[in-house]
Amino acid sequence: MPQTLSTREANLFRTVIRHYEEKQYKRGLKAAEQILKKNPRHGDTMSMKALIMNSQGKTEEAFALAKEALTIDMKSHICWHVYGILYRQHKNFDEAIKAYKFALKLEPESQQIQRDLAVLQVQIRDYQGYVQSRFAMLKAKPHLRQNWTALAIAYQLEGSLEQAENILTTYEKSMTNVPLKTDQEHSEALLYKNTIIAERGDIQRALEHLDSDCKNCLDRLAVMEMKACYLGQLNRKEEAAKAWRALLDRNPEHPEYYKGLTEALEIDEKDEAALKAIYDEYAAKYPRSDAAKRLPLNFLTGDSFKAAAKSYLTNMLDRGVPSVFANLKHLYSDVAKKEAVFALAEEYLKEHKGSEQANGDSSKGVGAALYFLAQHYNYHLSRDLAKAMEYVEQAIELDSKNVDFHMTKARIFKHQGDTAKASEAMDHARKLDTKDRYINSKAAKYQLRNNENEKALETMGLFTRAETVGGPLADLTDMQCMWFLTEDGEAWQRRGNTGLALKRFTTIHNIFDIWQEDQFDFHSFSLRKGQIRAYVDMIRWEDSIREHPFYFRAALDAVKLYLDMFEKQQAAANATNGTGEATNGDDAAEKKKAAKKARKEAQKAEREAAEKAAKQDPNKATAKKDEEPRKKDDDPNGLKLAATTDPLGEAMKFLNNILQFSPKNIDGQIAGFDVYLRRKKYLLALRCLNAAQALNPEHARVKEQFAELQKAVESLDDAQSAKVKEVLKAKFSS
Repeated sequence: MPQTLSTREANLFRTVIRHYEEKQYKRGLKAAEQILKKNPRHGDTMSMKALIMNSQGKTEEAFALAKEALTIDMKSHICWHVYGILYRQHKNFDEAIKAYKFALKLEPESQQIQRDLAVLQVQIRDYQGYVQSRFAMLKAKPHLRQNWTALAIAYQLEGSLEQAENILTTYEKSMTNVPLKTDQEHSEALLYKNTIIAERGDIQRALEHLDSDCKNCLDRLAVMEMKACYLGQLNRKEEAAKAWRALLDRNPEHPEYYKGLTEALEIDEKDEAALKAIYDEYAAKYPRSDAAKRLPLNFLTGDSFKAAAKSYLTNMLDRGVPSVFANLKHLYSDVAKKEAVFALAEEYLKEHKGSEQANGDSSKGVGAALYFLAQHYNYHLSRDLAKAMEYVEQAIELDSKNVDFHMTKARIFKHQGDTAKASEAMDHARKLDTKDRYINSKAAKYQLRNNENEKALETMGLFTRAETVGGPLADLTDMQCMWFLTEDGEAWQRRGNTGLALKRFTTIHNIFDIWQEDQFDFHSFSLRKGQIRAYVDMIRWEDSIREHPFYFRAALDAVKLYLDMFEKQQAAANATNGTGEATNGDDAAEKKKAAKKARKEAQKAEREAAEKAAKQDPNKATAKKDEEPRKKDDDPNGLKLAATTDPLGEAMKFLNNILQFSPKNIDGQIAGFDVYLRRKKYLLALRCLNAAQALNPEHARVKEQFAELQKAVESLDDAQSAKVKEVLKAKFSS
């Protein structure tokens, strides 16, 4: 039987809960111990103690104590709730939901349990369950607007747009007081309702709602953009043109506004004169607008293009704008435009050669032209690295302390394949402006490309927090600096340090996990603050977060590394079994010695790091009293990752996300084939091969993989599935 607390101990139990919520874990644990001295079988206190212990990193002890608390008091909603929280924090969401639902059966009126269940359901995208939970919360507290809004969001995410709109309309009708014009939550709710109407495809009604109900909404820009889009979709061209002009008056740099205006005016894409007139109008109206002068270069041709390009290029070079080449390089896909821009730049240089620089500034005029031509010859569509170096040297001779000139010189070295000189040149550029974070990061990146990991980390350390425990690397990891982690991992991979390379790639994988977990903070926060449209956008963005190029690159690197590890393990196994030649055995022995030596060095580095960390305990140096302790990394050098006996199984952790979220990338499909073939999953390998062939049938690796698969099929013995052989042979015969 569960024990009942006295009044004094019940008050003490409430302080345990408060200490936990305020992250004062030591105080909470002390208070819990006081209760358990007199009531050692009080399940609720045992559960709260388990929760606090889990927050202190004592996971196994916490789960054991929570289970013991449940055996003592199976009918306590607190015990079940805590049990669910423990499972949720350790990402066992299915078990967490089961525990929450059991807690709700015991305490149906608990808003906290219901809220935790709802948050977990939307996190795992169980929208049907989320609708049910939000409906129950609305019934319990119908006076709260956020409960109505949350139910509407649940219906929208589930796909029931009509129900979502009806929920919002019902609440609006129930309002007794007219909201203030400055009410942010009401303003956002109206705009959210408008987006739902538009999603339903009823554009006319969405426009009417925008004009009537949303005319006083605080987000004026959103209202103006929605109106312009709706008018265009309804084919009300004259009104749409007026709406787009109002937006251009607000921001004449927005390319989409120009596109919307030209579509509303029904100007033919081939009518260059009419299109140019629109841009000239705004160039005259807003002389400082860059877009009005630059965008016409996209559609103009022939002499019209040359005249406009000359005007634009001359103006930019006279002013010494460093980004002028970046603004124009997209035009190089058109050969005629590429040659015209190059000719104009050379003409400008000849005309201004020998003339004095404006106000003594060498980055303008001749200096800017030399810089432009150096970038022109360095660009992959117009590459001539000898001429690029010639022009950049002239620019540096003009101004030896210009950072941009030296950065371009470093890029030229990079394209020449000389990573050592590129790194040296970029570091020289960095020293010219030691307060610029961008050039500092560039220098570190080039050092990593030259496999100078230690030097790159030292360079990055110039802009990280000196007091961070673990040094610059820990700070960069905390800041989720993925470009550095990726480059660092690839550099370690080139240097043969498998452990550190895998550590960096796994860190990036974990960062994306953190981004997904960060949603937990916004499921309730966004409703409290009324930021509904941004919240829905975030949910949809999170669903495809692993499409990001940063993740794909790191995941692909990890898969290739695991494949290489598998091949080495297979070669070592063959040599051990005597299947290899004697020389192979000698090679294997040498490799084994080298691996042992590398392992010893890594262990030595780990011990040194541990000694350094011991001198500066992360839980004492940076944490405030009773604050949640910093988790200690038990594998800082990736030794455990490199010691895996199942590299293909580890590769699947990355490969599954690659194939699910980046199916149109041929490199991912090729890697998928390699993994599945070695795992003897021939049908899955064939699926990857078919996908790769559909993307690029002429790819050399695709043809090689067809031959590899055919060879594997022929070697299948009779004991293996006849169906697999039948499917694969049918594919080859076709």
